[in-house]
Amino acid sequence: MTPNTSASASGPGPGPGPGRRSFLASTAVAAVAVAGGMPLLAACGGSDSGGKEGTTSGKDAKKILPTFVAQNVVTPDIASKNGSSLGFTGKLVTADLKTSVSGKLGKGSTIKIMSPFWGSPPKGDNPYYRAMNEKIGANVVWQNQDGNTYDEKLGAVLASSDMPDVVVIPGWNMGGKIPSAIISKMADLGPYLSGDKVKDYPNLAAVPTDAWQRSIFGGKLRGLPMPSSYVANIVPYYRKDIFDKEGYELPTSAAEFLALAKEITSAKAKVWACDDMKWTAFNSFGVLSGSEKPLGWNLVDGKLVYRVETDEYLEALEWTRKLYSAGVVHPDAKAQNQGDASLRFTSGEVLIYNNDISHWWAKTTEQAAQNKKFRIDGMDIFGHDGGDPTLWAGAPASIFAFVNKKASKAVVQDVLAAANVTAAPYGTEEYMLTNYGVEGTHYTVEDGTPTKNDKGNQEVLNAFVMLASPASTIAHPDRPDIARAQVEWQQRMGAFTKKSPFYGLQIIEPARWTNLSNDFEQLEDDIVRGRKKIGDMQQAVADWKSQGGDKLRDWYGKLLDDSGSAQG
Repeated sequence: MTPNTSASASGPGPGPGPGRRSFLASTAVAAVAVAGGMPLLAACGGSDSGGKEGTTSGKDAKKILPTFVAQNVVTPDIASKNGSSLGFTGKLVTADLKTSVSGKLGKGSTIKIMSPFWGSPPKGDNPYYRAMNEKIGANVVWQNQDGNTYDEKLGAVLASSDMPDVVVIPGWNMGGKIPSAIISKMADLGPYLSGDKVKDYPNLAAVPTDAWQRSIFGGKLRGLPMPSSYVANIVPYYRKDIFDKEGYELPTSAAEFLALAKEITSAKAKVWACDDMKWTAFNSFGVLSGSEKPLGWNLVDGKLVYRVETDEYLEALEWTRKLYSAGVVHPDAKAQNQGDASLRFTSGEVLIYNNDISHWWAKTTEQAAQNKKFRIDGMDIFGHDGGDPTLWAGAPASIFAFVNKKASKAVVQDVLAAANVTAAPYGTEEYMLTNYGVEGTHYTVEDGTPTKNDKGNQEVLNAFVMLASPASTIAHPDRPDIARAQVEWQQRMGAFTKKSPFYGLQIIEPARWTNLSNDFEQLEDDIVRGRKKIGDMQQAVADWKSQGGDKLRDWYGKLLDDSGSAQG
């Protein structure tokens, strides 16, 4: 039995990386953006009449957004810097846990919540759910759905007349008509949370403003956000134990990486330098982030440009293709969807791979008993030419819980009471209950390290953490060295991170262009593996422009003219 992580830096979500729609299952998911930093923009779109296109910013947003009140119940060991998560590196002493919610805010309503779930859902009437409901003062009933096929269920539920009280919707499931359904069927939480009203829910008041900004749909505050750090969350990992033994030096440019990869690779010995490195290439070459709209747009010499139109995009694909053609990428990666990249890494068949920042802790603890020599570390993202990288900020929130517009006032208030518990910060009794369950029933604490037992692993999974979360936090009582390494990596990369003109805004594109970019990801994968050519991408971009891309650019241009830029 291994200790369980107490917080994930990136949270579950689509981060710009391998399997971007996969949920990085963790019993404690919290992630986050730093409040402030982005000037409020001028108003545009999203009118009170429920406009289904555009965005809401500036003075209109200021009237809607909750007042930010910093949480002073606990103090992190490592403060947020350059958009990083908060870091905790001390041992956990249950006797020292703080209380952030005094008494019960809930008034006894029954609340039905539909949410994506990865794994096997526990029985509804279990000790964890009972303890959470007792703490909240309401009866939360979970209608968990398979997270891997959630989009198939979501549309039907939103279109039905029998929608649950709360529906959790990840950003990567917001294609097609989903945004319109959110605007027309989900409640306005502004009357309960806007301005100083949020102070009735102190933990929600401490949610960063950037995350709330992303929760405005159709001119109303409709979402309860799961905040996330806007710093790149895909880390180029390497086998530090083998690098140290062989004397390999970390590369500081794309050319050095390729040279090192050729030195490492020995197909005869069944050792390859790396797995698919496309997402690290995008970061190294300064390609605009593109995992969620409106990310991917930027001003270049006064003109709006989409990521696929840039030289950096093509150069990143060409460099990744060179890795494949040089034979330094594991053959299973070239075959695609064959095997598990992380298993190839831990077995030593590849020495470098990229994945979500949560793998830093996960692989360290996984291998602790299997291979005591195993060491994982993260390379800093290098600029392709050997200089500093240019990184682009991601979304400050990517998963939201929405309340049914038909819900009674009592139910809405009890939902917020529940969210005020689940958004409690690390170091509080409420956080431990939400993320670990009941001490003695679901986990024990030995030498400052909480460890879940079998019951904890079965029952305390991704349910209540999906309702609302605190500011992004990284804390591993069993491995404080990993927590520090993760936060400090974020801080270093955050220093090179820029915000696009539309950073932090929830933008609803016209439905006719919603799926315009859907085929690019598969074409990228075909090009880097040699199945297609760079010329095929150039043709695809030309088709994109003629089929609506240029008109979409004009639409974003007007939006920018009306709203101003997050870049100041």
